[in-house]
Amino acid sequence: MDNLSRSQPIERLAPFSAQSLRALLRTMRPRQWIKNVFVFAAIAFSEGRLWYNEPLQLLRVIGAFIAFCMAASAIYLINDLVDMEKDRAHPKKRHRPLAAGILSPTLAAITAAILIVSVFPLALWLDGDSDFAIVLAVYVVVQGFLYSYWLKNVVIFDILIIAAGFILRAIAGAAVIDIVITPWLIVCMGLLALFLGIGKRRHELKLLENGAGNHRRILTEYSIPLLDQMQSIVTASIIMAYSMTAFSAPVAPQKPFPMLMITVPFVVYAIFRYLYLVYQRDGGGAPEDLVLQDRPLAISIVLWGMTVLAVLMFFPS
Repeated sequence: MDNLSRSQPIERLAPFSAQSLRALLRTMRPRQWIKNVFVFAAIAFSEGRLWYNEPLQLLRVIGAFIAFCMAASAIYLINDLVDMEKDRAHPKKRHRPLAAGILSPTLAAITAAILIVSVFPLALWLDGDSDFAIVLAVYVVVQGFLYSYWLKNVVIFDILIIAAGFILRAIAGAAVIDIVITPWLIVCMGLLALFLGIGKRRHELKLLENGAGNHRRILTEYSIPLLDQMQSIVTASIIMAYSMTAFSAPVAPQKPFPMLMITVPFVVYAIFRYLYLVYQRDGGGAPEDLVLQDRPLAISIVLWGMTVLAVLMFFPS
């Protein structure tokens, strides 16, 4: 007998029991908040080194990170509510609290509504010009509603919308402190998100095999050879895009050479390491888990970040 059949009926669960609250937190997916670090990207690759010359600006970006964590958790709750029945056909997702029957849909829906309603006053407080609040609203509408109810079932768009979420995070990080974001950074963020999204789709297809359509109909529109071809194109593109981002970043020192170019090897290694984990270790289903659990990948990302900070702080532009 599996977990689902052992679960209590949802109606009999105490909505505010310790078990329900733990299940609620799990459904809000705090492990995936790591994705929201993309709001900090504009600080390093933009005009003006506001992130350490003006500490209050850095605090505003940290506030933007918190706002996106709140919005993302609301979206995860909405997404799991929409996919509750389909997740029960998935060998791993059937253990999610809503699919397993250990979290009340009513509690999940109320929590999502509270998070969405409360995040916008925070957004307006962080940025009185409302630019950040507008970007956040677009993120919530596109990711929380258009994607959850419609676009996740449209081939190719289901991956592109995931990429759009990362782009919006980067734009929001620039909007909250009113700085100019470089076009190459936007391209780079979008390609990186496509890279992760394609890897995730490939993992789902390989894991579910012939039962992929039972979990999500859109998976029948893909094949592993098609996704591998897409991944090859995106891999080459992201390395070129990051190289151009590092080369042309206005804040980067340009003498005796564009100093941020020394960070390119870390990016190349991280991309190749991720591909190794996807193709040789059957990873990619949860990118945040790979980053947190694979030591070489985590070290390369940390070294990249430390090198970027060192270049921007200790070398004159």
